[in-house]
Amino acid sequence: MCELIQKYNVPGPRYTSYPTVPYWDMETFSGKKWKSSVIQAFEENPEEGISIYIHLPFCESMCTFCGCHKRITKRHEVESPYITAVLKEWELYVELMGSRPVIKELHLGGGTPTFFSPENLKMLINGITRLSKKADTIEFSFEGHPNNTTKEHLQVLYGVGFRRVCFGVQDYNLTVQRAINRIQPFENVKNVTEWARETGYTSVGHDIIYGLPFQDCSDVEQTIMKTNAIKPDRIAFYSYAHVPWLKGNGQRGYKEEDLPSSIEKKAQYEMGKRMLAEFGYKDVGMDHFALPTDSLYQALENGTLHRNFMGYTPSKTKLMIGLGASSISDSWYGFAQNVKNVEEYQNLVSHGVIPIFRGHILNEEDQILRRHILNIMCRFETNWKPEEKEVVDFENILANLSELEADGLVKIEDKTIKVTDKGRPFVRNISMAFDLKMHRKKPNTRIFSMTV
Repeated sequence: MCELIQKYNVPGPRYTSYPTVPYWDMETFSGKKWKSSVIQAFEENPEEGISIYIHLPFCESMCTFCGCHKRITKRHEVESPYITAVLKEWELYVELMGSRPVIKELHLGGGTPTFFSPENLKMLINGITRLSKKADTIEFSFEGHPNNTTKEHLQVLYGVGFRRVCFGVQDYNLTVQRAINRIQPFENVKNVTEWARETGYTSVGHDIIYGLPFQDCSDVEQTIMKTNAIKPDRIAFYSYAHVPWLKGNGQRGYKEEDLPSSIEKKAQYEMGKRMLAEFGYKDVGMDHFALPTDSLYQALENGTLHRNFMGYTPSKTKLMIGLGASSISDSWYGFAQNVKNVEEYQNLVSHGVIPIFRGHILNEEDQILRRHILNIMCRFETNWKPEEKEVVDFENILANLSELEADGLVKIEDKTIKVTDKGRPFVRNISMAFDLKMHRKKPNTRIFSMTV
């Protein structure tokens, strides 16, 4: 296994989209084409429902492991103008669609969504639902910081439809917490988890990261032991993505030599995965684990598991609208990202402009490859149709898969490719075999995190 880790520990995408953002074709993209793709996706099945992701970028302090777009401030007067802008952007999309959409899924991410007061979050959600309808089965979820999520946050959001919450744990070792500037005792996480359950939330998740500075296997072991004591319904157990060349000074609070080696990281992952299995958690997609009673595992079992810019979700909608600075939208036929600067975002929206600054319209090859990569990421297998060979160079893909097959990470039979149990930790590498855009044009600089 150590030899495989060294062989396949290369920079690679996490495939929350295909094509990945660095390979978006801006020459063929325009705001007009993006709007047309939104209308097309909405009109094809208006009752299917849409997903909404709302990015709330504000944090009171910088967590040095974080790779998200954020604004560090203690000035809470920024909340109201930002919410006003998000609701205005939503109005622009509803006007574009021409009728009130059905919301099937809504997620608040950040930043720190619980930076916002409960009253302002309620105003935000009520403003969204006022211009829409709710699907019969909905999933409203948010990311909560254990240090500032209050009982009132949980109660108010429950009252407007939220039933799932995820808390960022990362690691319980104080040395690691100091290195990543995220000090939060186990008691804080235990309290908010119990409050959520008392309030009525049906799914509580914890995020745990391995590969953090100064972290070793004993730290991961203790974190998972403590996590199991309060038994969250789902766990995201994922590798720290060290990309300081992309994220500026935020990830430079420690030295490269303070990070575990790839072999040490793999040992942390294998031990953590084994412990989670012993504690009753099922492997769901890349880096995600859930109890058999959780909707995420049930989606894997019934074949509805999906992956997009929100990560893994229990069901798919063709249209996902991203609201807020830096948010990314997906119409199934195209992607579009909002401007990242908060003031620029608010200014554009105030002038009635959907605030996108880049995107990509998928061609026929893109759509076929996207399907296969999603199948690999969500179902650990895929099969191709004979007519797809007229559009996609499958001989090239099979050549890319040959070493993976020789190493026992995939099985190829007729028109089907299956990821083996041995291959699951390398699912990003397997997906890369289908990424013809990346194979045609290798990146000149390191733009992705390491796969292990």
